[in-house]
Amino acid sequence: MSNKRRKLLKAGAGLAAGSAMPFFWVKEAQAQWSSVPEKGAKLRVLRWSRFVQGDIDQYMKNVEAFTKKYGIEVRVDSESWEDVRPKAAVAANTGAGPDIVLGTYDDANLYPDKLLDVSDVCGYLGKKYGGWYPVCETYLKPDGKRWIGVPLGATGSMIVYRESMLKAAGYTSFPKDTDDFLKMAKALKDKGTPTGFALGHATGDANTWCHWLVWAFGGQLVDKSGKVVIDSPETLKALEYSRELYSTFIPGTLSWLDPSNNKVFLDGQISATNNGISIYYAAKNSKDPKISALVSDINHAVYPVGPSGQGAACHLFMNQMIFKYSKYPKAAKEFLRFMMEEEQYGAWLQASIGYTAHPLVAYEKNSVWTSDPKALPYRDACKFTRPPGYAGKLGYASAGALADFIIVDMVAEAASGDKKPKEAAERAAKRAERYYKV
Repeated sequence: MSNKRRKLLKAGAGLAAGSAMPFFWVKEAQAQWSSVPEKGAKLRVLRWSRFVQGDIDQYMKNVEAFTKKYGIEVRVDSESWEDVRPKAAVAANTGAGPDIVLGTYDDANLYPDKLLDVSDVCGYLGKKYGGWYPVCETYLKPDGKRWIGVPLGATGSMIVYRESMLKAAGYTSFPKDTDDFLKMAKALKDKGTPTGFALGHATGDANTWCHWLVWAFGGQLVDKSGKVVIDSPETLKALEYSRELYSTFIPGTLSWLDPSNNKVFLDGQISATNNGISIYYAAKNSKDPKISALVSDINHAVYPVGPSGQGAACHLFMNQMIFKYSKYPKAAKEFLRFMMEEEQYGAWLQASIGYTAHPLVAYEKNSVWTSDPKALPYRDACKFTRPPGYAGKLGYASAGALADFIIVDMVAEAASGDKKPKEAAERAAKRAERYYKV
């Protein structure tokens, strides 16, 4: 590690424990910012709907602070995760719509030429806050030269479970490997407390656990050259496993979208699922005594390790894009810069109890990760996530394949018995080959 890197990390370690303390400048970075927004600027932001009320509440407070400081009106529209992607694509193709979009995964790679170069913003923030985690460049610096978006972070997908239900099934902690995970799931079902994982077109919940499942057994959509290799012995083993695991699920998971498992978990119908910290947040803030009583019983764990021997997790990466057609590019850049500064971003982390884990190294020191031990598993979501499209390069093909839910559909078909594992893998390969042409 270079001396410069050590100095940056040391400076990043000085980040205040909470959002009330100031962050000191990294002198070596010369990260002064002097961009001036256009006069009379107005901005429109399209973002995903909240799953954690503190997220949207603090986000809007930060928006108000921006407007108060600059006199720039900012309109914020919220849509479901499933609706943001098509609306953003329409805006990119028509050259009209929101100035800024808060997107997911590698959506920016669907239309990189339509996006404003934000290398100056990312350079400034990276130098000031100890650097970006490597995956940020993987997603948003596809050519290795320019940033096509500003990373917002990653909503961690962890195992959320009821300690009492696991204990009743003979487990004091969540299993560390896939074999024990399956045994536990069967025991939980026998106790009348089944598990449940989304198999519908859920942008967050289905994509994250289905990609983990394939990777845990050593499967992957493409190799490093971009050749489709999903129809492999490793994938078939993952799909055979999914069939057994699915037998322990509560009925209805084939149609689950992102809100579904939150509802059934809080209703006491399932013992374990995968989710962001939103279920825990909802319990902590619920006025319903039955739901708030779950707080002490809810806990979180990282995904079990499979035969591949790797802790391969897929978390919901969040990006912030500015379209080139924006009449106020300087104002848009200034808005993203402002929202990522410690005074705003740190407060947002606190208010949402780490729902979206930070993309900048310095924010590891925010007290949200230590004030409640149950939040700690989510801290490194952006640091260690593996992007969909692994092990190939991100781009139009990976973004298109993800938007088409190829991996999710494959797992759902095999798990439910709609298709044999080999048939599901072959169909996935044919679909993926429409995007990947080597």
